[in-house]
Amino acid sequence: MSPDPEVMAVRSDEQLDLARLEPWLRANLPDTAGALTLQQFGGGHANLTYLLRFGDTEYVLRRPPLGPIAPTAHDMRREHRVLVRLGDAFPLAPRSYALCTDPDILGVDFHVMERRRGIVIRRELPAGLAGRPELGRRVGEMIVDVLADLHQVDPDSVGLGDLGRPKGFAERQLDGWGRRWHAAKDQAVPDVDRMLRWLEAAVPTPQVTALLHNDYKLDNLMVDPDDPATPVAVLDWDMTTRGDPLMDLGYLLNFWNEAGDDPRWHQVSGMPTNHEGFPTRADVVERYGRRTGLNLDGVAWYHVFGVFKLVVIVQQIYIRFVRGQTHDQRFALYGERVRDLARKGMTLLSA
Repeated sequence: MSPDPEVMAVRSDEQLDLARLEPWLRANLPDTAGALTLQQFGGGHANLTYLLRFGDTEYVLRRPPLGPIAPTAHDMRREHRVLVRLGDAFPLAPRSYALCTDPDILGVDFHVMERRRGIVIRRELPAGLAGRPELGRRVGEMIVDVLADLHQVDPDSVGLGDLGRPKGFAERQLDGWGRRWHAAKDQAVPDVDRMLRWLEAAVPTPQVTALLHNDYKLDNLMVDPDDPATPVAVLDWDMTTRGDPLMDLGYLLNFWNEAGDDPRWHQVSGMPTNHEGFPTRADVVERYGRRTGLNLDGVAWYHVFGVFKLVVIVQQIYIRFVRGQTHDQRFALYGERVRDLARKGMTLLSA
């Protein structure tokens, strides 16, 4: 088997207790013939994700990060429930096989799911994609189309009609992420407070209720390495709910860089959509509106909310580093990234 660029040896502070875990895996998974080997997917920033191999059979184990977490964050029970059901209507959702809620195994809830094979595009375009504007256009359109397709799945048809509480969803999201900000911040950031006040003053009324991924961006998509415009899987479903679909669109717009943007935005919310050929944010809004039939005149509120939500997520990761709950040096500069994001939000407000 050729080396897998997505996996690495397990970090020393993120090991799993195999003496407890392995018997549970063998009792609960469909095929566990052969010796167990364990590696870690190195690209994530919050939930910890591991590659399990029993002989030639592969699985993915997902668990929350180390240390204290927000009460409704990193919800493995929710992710398992969604991934048991959603694949019949949305084939890009991998299948989850088993959920463990016994704290004696790993100390936290976790689930084990199907392994899909492909590549994940993060901050940089893979070799062979850069300098190909037509392929960039196709990749960009694919990102939008996958989101629109998810939003058109009928939640009742896949047994998720009772997921979440869509009534008052935007207000609760704003309130909840505001409380998370205040709980996680290590210093005052006035621009974040200004952004929050602006959002609170004009919460929109949703047009429809849909299934939301709630963390939709390019690095949560797996694509075919031979044709990156062909999706293989959508990953990270632990925040999935029902609510206003434009919340997903606004969050995606926050990551959608353009060539003329402030370079610091690229550092904070880096999707390589600033390369030649990729659609602009205006193109994204137009295509999504055409695919879904939704009115997008008020999309600016959702875009700013997407910035604010990422501010909180980055700060939550950074405070774990400050408190010594993770020693991953990637997170050492996240305090400055919070301030860069706050400036980005203020730029959008004054546009």
